[in-house]
Amino acid sequence: MTSAKSAQQEKSLPHQEQHPSSGGRRAAGEDPVKREQILEGAKRVFMRSNFDAASMNDITREAGVSKGTLYVYFENKEDLFEALIARERNRIVSSIKQSLSDIEPIEEALHDFAVTLVTSITSDYTIRAMRTVLGVIDRMPRLAQRFFTATPENGYTVLKAYLEQQVTAGTLLIDDTELAAKQFIELSMAGLFKGRLFGMCDALPAGQIEKNVASAIRVFMAAYGPRDAR
Repeated sequence: MTSAKSAQQEKSLPHQEQHPSSGGRRAAGEDPVKREQILEGAKRVFMRSNFDAASMNDITREAGVSKGTLYVYFENKEDLFEALIARERNRIVSSIKQSLSDIEPIEEALHDFAVTLVTSITSDYTIRAMRTVLGVIDRMPRLAQRFFTATPENGYTVLKAYLEQQVTAGTLLIDDTELAAKQFIELSMAGLFKGRLFGMCDALPAGQIEKNVASAIRVFMAAYGPRDAR
């Protein structure tokens, strides 16, 4: 029988973690539930404070973990912030990939993609993250680089792949799908993104995003749609 003292020592070990579902232990830093708990705590801290004001002590308190546990999962505040950005980017990419259905007419697929992307990019959390990166870019260029290049997939690459499928199918006429993807995304966010980034407007009404996207689709299809539809 394990003594109370032994049980307490086992719980305090920084490099082994209890895994409640299996009764065993995970290697240090590999429990996804604990990692998510820390990230959620860090997210709340970063949303309340700017990057410089937030501290690892604040994050340990908010996440409800020990400092030893925190450092098993994340090396420093920059590492934590990068992980949060990667998580949010993966969530956005997953959503927009689902919106680009080959079954739907092109206009409907582009609509679902653009509304999902613009809503995500102009959300409070994403805008705050971008402001944070811009605020430290001169002294922390690596953080800015990671923000834009951390994963191979993003809104542009996902849309580019879809456009290439449509070109192959003959439903769109595009010479440069990379440029066309960037053009469509910029059209969809025209006048909205910078206004949010620089604090000129609060959360965008859904109707405003819909209006932008509808206009972007008309312009895009006029340029790249089948010739008999122009």
